[in-house]
Amino acid sequence: MRMSLLPMLTALGFALATAAASAAPANDYPTSDRVLFVQDCMKAHPGPYFEMVNKCSCAIDVIADEASHDEFVSMQTSINAISIAGEGGGVFRDNDGVKASIKRYKDLQARAYKACFIGAP
Repeated sequence: MRMSLLPMLTALGFALATAAASAAPANDYPTSDRVLFVQDCMKAHPGPYFEMVNKCSCAIDVIADEASHDEFVSMQTSINAISIAGEGGGVFRDNDGVKASIKRYKDLQARAYKACFIGAP
């Protein structure tokens, strides 16, 4: 018995769509966080626009593979908090947990930049 081509193609399309949906990255970040990272990266590493968009996008993808979005936000918050002037910032600058978070972020960022061929700022 010969099976019709249309039902087979429909079943194949459904199977491919299901596989693609389940292959989404586990640590996907909101688009706005990805855009902000890419913009900051491009500002710190001037170069040809198209090239740097791709390299900086690559870097956030590498980071997302290694850190959950919550971890990423926590690490970035630590980096930003140490720039607060005076005693308010001192609370963060003297905190061992914040120091460890910053070290992890800088190490992760350095690995991502190396993997994506981004030079030091």
